[in-house]
Amino acid sequence: MLRRKRSVSFGGFGWIDKSSIAALKARKQELLNISNVPLGECPPSPPRTAPPTMKSAEFFDMLERMQIPMAEETKPTQRHKDDYIPYPRIEDVLEKGGPYPQVILPQFGGYWIEDAEAPVGTPTSSDSSFCEEDDWEGMSPGGGFGYRLECNSMARAYRKHFLGREHMNYYCTGSSVGNLIMSLKHEEAEAQEFLRIILRSKTKTLHDRISLSGLTQLPSVPQIAKLFCEDATGLKFNPVLYPRGSQLIVSYDEHEVNNTFKFGVIYQKFGQTSEEELFGNNEETPAFAEFLSILGDTIELQDFKGFRGGLDVSHGQTGTQSVYTTFRQREIMFHVSTKLPFTEGDVQQLQRKRHIGNDIVAAVFQEEATPFVPDMIASNFLHAYVLVQADQPCTEHTTYKVSVTAREDVPAFGPPLPNPAVFKKGPEFRDFLLTKLINAENACYKSDKFAKLEGRTRAALLDNLHDELHRQTQATLGLGAAGDEDKLENGGHGGLLESFKEVWSCVVSITSGSVELCCQHPSLINWWCYADLCNFNDRLLLLLLPSTMTTHIALMTPLT
Repeated sequence: MLRRKRSVSFGGFGWIDKSSIAALKARKQELLNISNVPLGECPPSPPRTAPPTMKSAEFFDMLERMQIPMAEETKPTQRHKDDYIPYPRIEDVLEKGGPYPQVILPQFGGYWIEDAEAPVGTPTSSDSSFCEEDDWEGMSPGGGFGYRLECNSMARAYRKHFLGREHMNYYCTGSSVGNLIMSLKHEEAEAQEFLRIILRSKTKTLHDRISLSGLTQLPSVPQIAKLFCEDATGLKFNPVLYPRGSQLIVSYDEHEVNNTFKFGVIYQKFGQTSEEELFGNNEETPAFAEFLSILGDTIELQDFKGFRGGLDVSHGQTGTQSVYTTFRQREIMFHVSTKLPFTEGDVQQLQRKRHIGNDIVAAVFQEEATPFVPDMIASNFLHAYVLVQADQPCTEHTTYKVSVTAREDVPAFGPPLPNPAVFKKGPEFRDFLLTKLINAENACYKSDKFAKLEGRTRAALLDNLHDELHRQTQATLGLGAAGDEDKLENGGHGGLLESFKEVWSCVVSITSGSVELCCQHPSLINWWCYADLCNFNDRLLLLLLPSTMTTHIALMTPLT
């Protein structure tokens, strides 16, 4: 099991008794009350961003207020900075001299650092719902070096066990736990009979296989549902009689499946302590170029046909080159800071931060030993960093030291760091690094804020799936009209999105860095909008818009 390290080679921040805490707070308040205290004696200033529970709350709370009625709004509980015993500032660490830790915690915490000395166990934390993916389409799940990609196996269970095989689908309307969708399939294995079940609710999907040994009669559908939801009442199921129903169901199940990724790549020189310094780097040293060649291939953006990750492939507005690769049937585009446009006179380098600040995970390359602080870059979306430090670059003996840090509500993810966390240059290091980046992004979606948004998405999509199955079933029986045009075409995610386009009438205009969505249909309530505006990940920007109103969402470029 991965273990989270709460401090890095700074001994004085473990257990502190209450009297010590009170004395520290009293001394801090005393210094704050004296106006003529010399600068050197003043307590360390707060971090560039607020404590982690505060710095992104304002943005996500804005989204939540758009999603729930005003009466349901509750003011989030926030911890005050005085409740923290601050960690050393990066400036203080640099002043003391080397050897330097590769990453240090922000003054007021909020992040964890993976401990390479922890015993190696399962690659995910106990509270993570991700699991190692099964062998899919003949692909070795562990690759050539045994590093396994972590995924939500429930999302592909229907495709693997049901789709294209004899089975039954049912939908339940208005139970005490909301709408339900159930899939049943009879199986025989080793002279025994089994019933494979998938039950979908607004909160989760359950998948199991139960033995029919000793049963003289198959259990009813409501009885099976009771096995999964003991407290559920009002279970009245109807069979799905729509010939394309299985395609709608697999589209719903796989709405979380993502085979395209984009990651930031940041070059950090020795002693750099601010995002302005990081984004101001223009030089690609031989060591950095060597590292980029490990990540993928340098491609020309003009007319590029693969996954572009929000980069401009027509007009050159996001640079001329980038780094791209395919890895285990997944496409990855890297937003390399030195390859994105540099604007003279722009201290913040917004053209660079626009992309990297809206990524979920970033790799930070360090040519020399220098500390990195995860809140150095102000972003609502960056949740995890993989630090890579080169030793003897551009030689036959090149090695890379790796550290990992993430926000405190991101579950641990694999593959675990070896001890020591040092890799020789070669294909194994590349396999480890790309696996770690992909697993990091999947884990970040389980952080508190993203999980809450995705939970609302799930509930809305399930209700839409239920309504569409019911409507099409009624039409198949001649009890209702499906409409002049079948809005749910066969295949993939397009079915749900096509339905979305038919129902919604949205005018999108982008002016002055903001996006205006004009909602003009009463059934907009409880529908999520997946968007790729301002380079957001297509799983990331999930906006629930109330009906009969125009909502202005400030999507400043970049978001801070």
